[in-house]
Amino acid sequence: MGMNDTPSGERLHIALFGRRNAGKSSVINAITGQDLAVVSDVKGTTTDPVQKAMELLPLGPVVMIDTPGLDDEGQLGELRIKKAYQVLNKTDIALLVIDSQSGHSQEDDRILQRIKDKNIPYIIVMNKADIASDNFKNSTLPENTIAVSAVTGYHINELKEMIARQIKPSDNGARIVSDLIHPGDIVILVVPIDKAAPKGRLILPQQQTIRDILDTRAITMVCQNTDLAQTLDSLKKPPVMVITDSQVFGEVSKVVPAGIPLTSFSILFARYKGNLTQAVKGVASLKTLKDGDRVLIAEGCTHHRQCNDIGTVKIPKFLAKCTGKQLNLEFCSGTEFPEDLTQYRLVVHCGGCMLNEREMKYRLRCAADENVPVTNYGILIAYATGILKRSVELFPDIARELE
Repeated sequence: MGMNDTPSGERLHIALFGRRNAGKSSVINAITGQDLAVVSDVKGTTTDPVQKAMELLPLGPVVMIDTPGLDDEGQLGELRIKKAYQVLNKTDIALLVIDSQSGHSQEDDRILQRIKDKNIPYIIVMNKADIASDNFKNSTLPENTIAVSAVTGYHINELKEMIARQIKPSDNGARIVSDLIHPGDIVILVVPIDKAAPKGRLILPQQQTIRDILDTRAITMVCQNTDLAQTLDSLKKPPVMVITDSQVFGEVSKVVPAGIPLTSFSILFARYKGNLTQAVKGVASLKTLKDGDRVLIAEGCTHHRQCNDIGTVKIPKFLAKCTGKQLNLEFCSGTEFPEDLTQYRLVVHCGGCMLNEREMKYRLRCAADENVPVTNYGILIAYATGILKRSVELFPDIARELE
């Protein structure tokens, strides 16, 4: 996978905030050297967050996000401002763009405080320095602040270098599966090809898992669930692990001998994203749900709904099977995520493969702060099919949560 193929969830997200006509779109174009954002003298040209995956030296793969003006007006303007604030949930580095001629405003100070509250690295970009007053040009700028001109290119390279300095090493040792295997080991991946499978390709978690195994110099074999028994019989030595799509977990569990570790892509990615313990604890709350309780089913991406869609069809069926209750189910997808979760008794989230680390952690933290249990699709399916304990045997600390 080349830099241009780096998944959005693995890229640094750099978002620009500021009032209308502060020059956010011009700054984004100057930084990238491309016309990624529409530039106009008319206030409010950017009406919705616009994002673009690209390469930005010296940072590498990034997602640049242009947001609506923080001083937008009217009922529609309020909705646009709300969307701009929602972008903070997935922002790794924030650039607050301010017109050097007009200076700071209440809107700027308000979002800057929110940025600080969320511990997001930030830079204040004083734009239009080429036409600023002499007083501004002769002033000393505070820390984390730089004067630029998107029109003339003044200090744009320095801004890029300043952005790069905001990056702190974030590798906490998290791996998808490579820390559990060794060179030469055989790992079988079970990938059902059905109506929900994308035509002509594998989904992102499957691709990333294959790459992680290959990086370890282990051997990966990929088969459909209907061919798993034949695949196992063809091996001279048993695999060290079988990883399956959650939707065929029950079927696969019957085929894989008890001595071979079995888990799912969802469980591995919950561990990779840092929320496996929370998800295992959260699934236990199914026992306490009552008729009429509200449950949120959340997906991190938007996609065309199939007739047997996992989020809107299969997960509700598993919930009914586990609880035997008439639950009030609500759904959200993409960047839309409720700010207030207190109304829900449980959140069931997808694996979050399309969300970056900051946004996924934000969602989990919201649930934890409001004492709302949260689990994910894979954990729920494993629990519903009675094989959750087996699926987390690879992780003794997690398995103890089920004792």
